[in-house]
Amino acid sequence: MPAPIAGKRPRLMRAAFCLLAGLVAAAGQAPFHLWWLALPAWAFALWQIRDARDLKQAAFRGWLVGAGYVLATHHWIVSPFFVDAARHGWMAPFALLAMVSGIALFFGAAYVLAFWLGRGPVTRVLALIPALTLTELGRAYVLTGFPWALIGSLWVGQPLAQASSVIGPHGLVFLTLAIAALLVAFRGRGALVAGAGAVVLFGLATGYGMQRLQAPVAQTGKTVRIVQPNAAQHLKWRRDMVDLFFTRQLDLTAQSSERPLDLILWPETAIAYGLSPDSTVWDLQAEAAQGVPLLFGVQRSIGRRWYNSLAAIGADGGLLGTYDKHHLVPFGEYVPYGDVLELIGISSFAAQAGNGYSAGPGAEVLAVPGIGKVLPLICYEAIFPQDVGAAQERADLLIQVTNDAWFGGTVMPRQHLDQARLRAVEQGLPVARSANTGISAMIDPYGRVVAALPYGQAGALDAALPAPLLPTVYARTGDWPILPLLVVGFALLALRRRANTG
Repeated sequence: MPAPIAGKRPRLMRAAFCLLAGLVAAAGQAPFHLWWLALPAWAFALWQIRDARDLKQAAFRGWLVGAGYVLATHHWIVSPFFVDAARHGWMAPFALLAMVSGIALFFGAAYVLAFWLGRGPVTRVLALIPALTLTELGRAYVLTGFPWALIGSLWVGQPLAQASSVIGPHGLVFLTLAIAALLVAFRGRGALVAGAGAVVLFGLATGYGMQRLQAPVAQTGKTVRIVQPNAAQHLKWRRDMVDLFFTRQLDLTAQSSERPLDLILWPETAIAYGLSPDSTVWDLQAEAAQGVPLLFGVQRSIGRRWYNSLAAIGADGGLLGTYDKHHLVPFGEYVPYGDVLELIGISSFAAQAGNGYSAGPGAEVLAVPGIGKVLPLICYEAIFPQDVGAAQERADLLIQVTNDAWFGGTVMPRQHLDQARLRAVEQGLPVARSANTGISAMIDPYGRVVAALPYGQAGALDAALPAPLLPTVYARTGDWPILPLLVVGFALLALRRRANTG
């Protein structure tokens, strides 16, 4: 019996190292931004496939890397269940387990693909570059997608992040993995050459970013007031608090400003009264705005259907336009196939019966007097690069309204802000962001936060509006260029595999 026990110890240690690699790799994400720690952690994670015995072991190691990474970057998912802990708190560990184990499957699948394509330790590590890029791309699209904390996001705030203006977020994943893989794939003299290659890739991308960041940002001469009411989630919808939070937003809107305002922005579901022209709400908002266009999050209904919307009202309190959120949160805002269930008499989950939100028609640009064309993004729509680029016409400004109060003071609001910063870089557009409890911010078209309100503080932020840049390469092409790169990578690996087996 001693021999089997001793044999288990190295396997347990390797499993622990894989899990630890994923956990440390998360240090590159907000709020830490320790890219210099995350990059070698990814290199170590890729190295784990070198001596995997078979597909099963490769899959398990990849899954463990993914589990550690997702656990460290997505643990905030438990927070909404504790807003009403007595009723929903028991669900929290199951939700976390489901998210961690489910998303980690993408990582496990990448390791399986890389193991199958690679006929040796070097090619297996290199194969993880396109394999993990493919599965990260899958995270953005499969089952409506959830590309939270993509591997390339570790560069937010660093010059290298500017490369996403050309290659996009998934190209940034590919670049990051290429640098990490070159650090560990080879041994001996090959290691020196590969290491030099990693340094060159890092240097070229960083150099491009530094050069790009030297360009001055033109100003529009306009000012946006971003309102942050700081309505805690457990109080936000209480009948005795609804009027208080509405009045707080009116007061923040009406307070004096050192310079003329051109736009006022309130967060997601800023008011609890619903969108109705028959109420006095619009008149009160227009009076507080003093002739300045006001954009605010609100629920609206058409028949029995409800929408999570953004509305714009003008100087006279008249409606300038609305946008309905089209990328809804599964099980949070609607139940998948809920409308189908109503066909067999189960209407409790049917959005068409008012039980959940219905999706809007898609990305839509709104014209706002004095500002130009704005593209609204409601809550987590800002984490989908493909949604930001899906509008029929180019906007002058991205607007994000969100309610991150569900997640308290966790890492989630900081990571959510980073997603908006990457969208700014990719599109070359400024972002005005109003978050109920924070972090509200003005972001320039290079992804830099030029003004912000901290989390958990009520206030009004008057921020100068930067001018948009010319359309970036990524804004013109979207995710399409990454596909031929992946095809070429997989084709070369497949040819090498065939040659070695022939």
